[in-house]
Amino acid sequence: MELDDIARRGLVLLGCGKMGSALLQGWLAAKVPRDAVTVLDPAPSEWLRAQGVRLNSRPPAEPAVLVLAVKPQMMEAALPQVAGFGGGKTLVISIAAGTPLARFEAAFGAATPVIRVMPNTPAAVGRGISALVGNAAATPAHLDLAQALMAVVGQVVRLDSESQIDAVTAVSGSGPAYVFHMVEALAAAGEAEGLAPALAMQLARATVAGAGALLDAAPEDAATLRRNVTSPAGTTEAALAVLMDADTGLPPLLARAVHRARIRSEELSRD
Repeated sequence: MELDDIARRGLVLLGCGKMGSALLQGWLAAKVPRDAVTVLDPAPSEWLRAQGVRLNSRPPAEPAVLVLAVKPQMMEAALPQVAGFGGGKTLVISIAAGTPLARFEAAFGAATPVIRVMPNTPAAVGRGISALVGNAAATPAHLDLAQALMAVVGQVVRLDSESQIDAVTAVSGSGPAYVFHMVEALAAAGEAEGLAPALAMQLARATVAGAGALLDAAPEDAATLRRNVTSPAGTTEAALAVLMDADTGLPPLLARAVHRARIRSEELSRD
């Protein structure tokens, strides 16, 4: 990570909830100087108070980076507090869903480099994936810095255009909730087959977590791993005949769910 400019000019983090805390923890572990970080948060946690960063202090006049980590519904109230960082000398990074680049350009000016990021909740354990896209004022160096800052909590991908953000939101942004619900549904199915609730949940939870770890570690793709588990005429094949049904199975169900999420993301961006 390029630390020189941040160490010299500072980084301002506006909002330090779960995602902001995960990022801050990662930055400090990556040796971002604590006295170079200013956190502005109206209700700091005990954990935040113990980190040794500049908390609710006057921020530097022209920090290298401003990270907006407030909830989307608080963005309108938050932007006036930091509008003075516009003009082009500070890189603005937003991890808030539903707020388009144009809204930030209206607040900070079109000459301000702005990068919009869509992270997801596994960032809290360093296993997230973030997608980022910048406005016209964001240079390759700005994108590199944003990628380095987000890489402390997981993988980072770059988008070709902001129009892809809504689909990313529907797949990876909301996706962890789909997986969590699958665990709930798998445990409920186990109960229906006679397992005790606690045992069914333990089996479902460990199976999904273990399968995810295997998928991450194995060189094979998901389709190959699925085939490896599926013996001809066996139990897995019988179950997959239901799950992979073209009309009633998981593929059309997930397609409808992701489509609904994308449409809702578009609606929120217009509100």
